[in-house]
Amino acid sequence: MARIAGIDLPKNKRGEIGLTYIYGIGPNTAKYILGKAGIDVNKKVNQWNDEEQTAIRNIISGEIKTEGALRSETQMNIKRLLDIACYRGLRHRKGLPLRGQRTRTNSRTRKGKRKTVAGKKKVAKK
Repeated sequence: MARIAGIDLPKNKRGEIGLTYIYGIGPNTAKYILGKAGIDVNKKVNQWNDEEQTAIRNIISGEIKTEGALRSETQMNIKRLLDIACYRGLRHRKGLPLRGQRTRTNSRTRKGKRKTVAGKKKVAKK
């Protein structure tokens, strides 16, 4: 089993798919890493030998920010936006979408479960 950047990679997946299990590595970065290490992208994770695993570890630790460092940087960026109270920071604070999406109907992911508000009752005319 390959353990890279503190993550156990799945054994029976192709190398480029297995690397995407690491936070901060997507499909393109995975192809870049395997290309630089000289490993076939179709080679499965359990077929990597020790030299190939070491080469991948060196590339990831040397060039790419992943896992804890990337998460903390993201949180610091959000905190900075909150501190300067810019538009995006205020949207973060309120738990609303930041990038101009409509909020009248969609955006349930950011807003959470619906909170029903009772409508005004109509007064009957005499």
